[in-house]
Amino acid sequence: MKDSYDVIVVGGGPAGTTAARYAALGGAKVLVLEKDREVGVPVRCGEAVDHEGLAPFIQPDEKFIASHITNFKLISPDGSVVQPNIQGLGYVLDRKVFDYELARIAADEGAEVVTRAYVDGVTRNDGTVTGVTLQYHGDHITLNSKIVIGADGVESRVGRWAGIDTTVSMHDMESAAQVTAANVDVEPDTCLFYFGEKYAPGGYLWVFPKGNKTANIGLAVAADRSRQKHALKFLDEFMTENFHSASVLTKLAGGVPCAETLARTTMPGLMLVGDAAHQVNPVSGGGIISGMIAGKIAGRIAAEAIKKNNMNLLEDYECEWNDSVGARHHRYYRIKKVIYKFKDDDLNSIAHEMSKYPPLEQTLGNLFKQAVIKHPSLIIDVMKLFFS
Repeated sequence: MKDSYDVIVVGGGPAGTTAARYAALGGAKVLVLEKDREVGVPVRCGEAVDHEGLAPFIQPDEKFIASHITNFKLISPDGSVVQPNIQGLGYVLDRKVFDYELARIAADEGAEVVTRAYVDGVTRNDGTVTGVTLQYHGDHITLNSKIVIGADGVESRVGRWAGIDTTVSMHDMESAAQVTAANVDVEPDTCLFYFGEKYAPGGYLWVFPKGNKTANIGLAVAADRSRQKHALKFLDEFMTENFHSASVLTKLAGGVPCAETLARTTMPGLMLVGDAAHQVNPVSGGGIISGMIAGKIAGRIAAEAIKKNNMNLLEDYECEWNDSVGARHHRYYRIKKVIYKFKDDDLNSIAHEMSKYPPLEQTLGNLFKQAVIKHPSLIIDVMKLFFS
């Protein structure tokens, strides 16, 4: 590593390596620091993305696609199944290979990628972030930079060290658990979503096929509703009831910030992207594509700021994020609060009504229509999302 860079990116996930890629593409001298021994390890994600979101960043390739998704099913608390008639294609990724590819592309554009680099602080001068400190191969090193991009995950330490409050309220943090399991009998092209108090109070449970009778099976539970039973307990009970013969290959647990984007994602010399900026979809908890969108914006603006020697341009990042995805996430956050009004009986009733529609008419629009019939007050709540 050199002593000084134009841009230092802390975190080698999709948001971080995408930011590095576009900063390097714009001519900046870029370094990516990843604390783990490998980019993409360990996987902390359901790994599902849609084609339309992925294609602008990387050509879909079978080497990092575990399965092609053309259907999804919604399962109500009493086991009723709704299969909305949707158009489009999705993928369940192999995140280890996928993250490798994103890092390789960033390196091809000129970014340096260093693993086992444990960042433990930022340096500041007169309120401006001027670099980072890190542990690397037993040495404590200080590196200087004109811009630091924090892509270091939930409750970003980089953001906190710089003076940005990155904490997530208990109400907006979801407790998540997931296993990757083998010997599971699932449809290879269909994602399953389970709803209700039995499965995941204040959240949902998912089964994402990965081919060869394997699947990611996980759930997210509203943290303020999981004090009586941990997410792992809900997941263990589901596995025992539905996949008792499965072999668990991996197991993980952690927090997902299903909150609004941080009110402040920049300060002099610093930008936050991805989970570090709370740029996760508040309804689904998905953050791969939104993190890459943020990374592209941040990387491009960082390169432009370096080229023009105008650090005030960093403020444009927040505006562009809000114009592209942020405003939509704000609506999603408010929709999430509306969705939480549904009780198990409501979900069962909606599923029963949907089953009366012919298959081609079982659309998301009609699903929403049934939700409104069941809860007329919801139409007022949802209308507020678009007129306020």
